Amino acid sequence: MSFNPYVPRPIDRPTDVPLGSHADLTTLDEAKIFAAPDDPADWPAWREQLARWRADALARLAYTGSHYDEITGDCFSVCLAWLWDETLYNHERGVFTVEAFLDAARRDFGGFDGVVLWHAYPVIGLDDRNQFDWYRDVPELPEVVRAFQAHGVRVFVDYNPWDTGTRREPGTDAEEVAALAAGLGVDGVFLDTLKEGAGELRKALDAVRPGLVLEGESRVPLARVEDHAMSWAQWFADSTVPGVLRAKWFERRHILHHTRRWHRSHLDELHSAWLNGCGVLVWESVFGVWVGWNDRDKAVLRAMRRVQASHAAWLGAEDWVPLADRAGSGPVYASRWTYDGEPLWTVVNRGDDHDGPWLLTEPRPGRRFVDLITGAELTVTETGDGRVTAGGPLPAGGIAAVVAADTPVVRHESPAGDPSFPARVAVRARTPWAPLAALPDGMVTVDGGRHDLLVRHRVRETGLYGEAPYVDEWKPLPPRLHHTGTLRRPVRLGRFAIDTREVTHGQYARFLAATGYRPVRPERFTAGRGPADAPVTGVDLADARAYADWAGLRLPTEDEWQVAAEAGLLSRREPLVWNLTESEHSDGRTRFVILKGGCAYRAEGCDWYLDGGPQPPDVSVKLLLTGAGLTRSDSIGFRCAADLPGDDR
Repeated sequence: MSFNPYVPRPIDRPTDVPLGSHADLTTLDEAKIFAAPDDPADWPAWREQLARWRADALARLAYTGSHYDEITGDCFSVCLAWLWDETLYNHERGVFTVEAFLDAARRDFGGFDGVVLWHAYPVIGLDDRNQFDWYRDVPELPEVVRAFQAHGVRVFVDYNPWDTGTRREPGTDAEEVAALAAGLGVDGVFLDTLKEGAGELRKALDAVRPGLVLEGESRVPLARVEDHAMSWAQWFADSTVPGVLRAKWFERRHILHHTRRWHRSHLDELHSAWLNGCGVLVWESVFGVWVGWNDRDKAVLRAMRRVQASHAAWLGAEDWVPLADRAGSGPVYASRWTYDGEPLWTVVNRGDDHDGPWLLTEPRPGRRFVDLITGAELTVTETGDGRVTAGGPLPAGGIAAVVAADTPVVRHESPAGDPSFPARVAVRARTPWAPLAALPDGMVTVDGGRHDLLVRHRVRETGLYGEAPYVDEWKPLPPRLHHTGTLRRPVRLGRFAIDTREVTHGQYARFLAATGYRPVRPERFTAGRGPADAPVTGVDLADARAYADWAGLRLPTEDEWQVAAEAGLLSRREPLVWNLTESEHSDGRTRFVILKGGCAYRAEGCDWYLDGGPQPPDVSVKLLLTGAGLTRSDSIGFRCAADLPGDDR
């Protein structure tokens, strides 16, 4: 491996600002962050160069900013939420729970300004459904969007430009994205793996409704700040002295959402967002892997949001001075924002506990310097040159928001909490006991015992059993991404029976006739309607379990399936379909199951698709469980198993 995955790549690092008066500042056009000089004596010259660059860039691009005039409200914090997150969707009842999701968001994060409803990856590629199908096939999704919006939360869908190997639409992607946005009534589109969506996509969205937001991933090109009001700032490394976000400096109303998805501390992103008047992307379940925020970071964000709500106009003001009004020599830094003649300082402590001055500024006779984060009045000391210092205690990693107040300010607790990672375990559902006294036709006996299984799986961002594959790594890249990983699973199995072949449509039809079974959500439920001898498909895990229970059986675990297959005891019906196993896990946010055996369908053209094609017995695939019947597929079926007298488990 030619790079260290735990340090930023050169492309992610901040860009030095040349301080010479004749420097070519166009080299700054595509920076992520403008690095700040270590020496405070260089800060005035650095700010002058930033002002020069901005004035020149605005003129070169004949920039108008008119797109921002069409957008109302602010969107500082956005949650990227799996559409089938267990706080947003009740899988047992088959209903969305927007109120419960928002209650949890308010409690943990102080609420969200926006939510991205992530829908297809990493399940897309299971069959020929494309990215638009995975949204359109949720009949109540427009109502879900409206429920969020009724609470003042903007809703975004995501667009996957890499989805070229599934079912093709009659129109262009731009037309389909626009039609989806119009049909759902969303507020904008997140561009997955895409820095900008100008041209046809921008034109198509403008035809739907002015002010629809395009949010590019990573570094939005300078020319596209004009019509991309937000950007998804993944893996932006800051300088030691906090720097300035290039897109925000260029257009004060542009909002970036900082995130480092695999990091267990988000204090760096929070500090950079605070000093730059920007926001963050909260992403606790990353494609089925729990990477939750710790209590300290949640508390800091809650405190930030109070000020963002009350002083949004300041954080988008033209009069912004980074690294302003420094007092002392410690690692306490501030930005000064002036709106309607009144200043606001956003302050961070990048070092240890601090008790001393934060700011050196002009006095405000008749007013008190107050921290809006805590409501505490600052200690003010005259310096002898007509200025004053203002400060006080500021804990390590702490933030402040200073104003000159002439009225009382609400008191709050200083944001604090446990900085350790709030680990979750993906808990396995109990395997039901299904004893048989005698072996039925169509089943084969497998002796119990210990097995040291070697399991192979493709290392994507999903993990396999709930583990985070890239803890505190920067950006996962090949060979750390999409390669084949191995896992040793020492297991002890009891003596069991397993179907030699999958359950058929004919068999499932007899179950339906005998029981009148109807699923909670009937969408895509086609079991029992296909050719009688073909493997049953159009089932989800609950449908398969219902059949097995009626038959006095159960589903095999993935380990039983592998042991039997490696012993040559299993055969496959045509067409080839993935086999569900009794392997349901949940971490309280995401549910998944392990598939075995492969299927006939394979989506070609991109590594982001779910695995397809025939697979050997040792290959396992993690399938995130969706709602509204979307897990049902022509590529998924099942077989049954049972427990036999003999060796104990």
